[in-house]
Amino acid sequence: MTSIITGDIINSKETNPEKWLKPLKSVLNNYGNEPANWEIYRGDSFQLELTPEIALEACIIIKATIKQFKNLDVRLAIGIGEKTYQSDKITESNGSAFVNSGECFEQLKKSTLAIKSPFKAFDIQINIMLDLATLTINSWKSTSSKTIKTTIENPKLNQIQLAKLLGKTQSNISESLKRAGFDEISKLLHYYKTQIQTLC
Repeated sequence: MTSIITGDIINSKETNPEKWLKPLKSVLNNYGNEPANWEIYRGDSFQLELTPEIALEACIIIKATIKQFKNLDVRLAIGIGEKTYQSDKITESNGSAFVNSGECFEQLKKSTLAIKSPFKAFDIQINIMLDLATLTINSWKSTSSKTIKTTIENPKLNQIQLAKLLGKTQSNISESLKRAGFDEISKLLHYYKTQIQTLC
């Protein structure tokens, strides 16, 4: 089993790509190499392949990266399944994971984050949770986004260490994480991971 994330930047035409392209590439690079594991195409769309266990966490980090820029957001669809054809470029590879990701992406209307897998009951449950989570995530401001991203990427750091890293006070970090719903998102990530481990 593998997972394919298909995404595109919302309001990309209103912002200079120089601002968000480098940070996006930096995040994608953490998960593999271009163009075998990830690729940006049509200017503001991208695909990323990674293990199903970390797919949702990657989406949250991508969201937190893009939402640091005013008026920008990102639509993300996770497809879980098989990869039956491997190309040098991810956008030319194929299999049910790619099909599920593409179909899920096409069905994103008002939602900005969803999953399609071979496990229907799981999809129904997790997509309701994602709809609720994005009510909070979609309202993240730049500061909260940066704090969330740094916290998820540095799980061993405590709030005092995070504050030092970000040049903030510990109370700033605490307040920012609380406002961004970090504890609830952590629980969602944990639930997703444990479910996926039993299914895949």
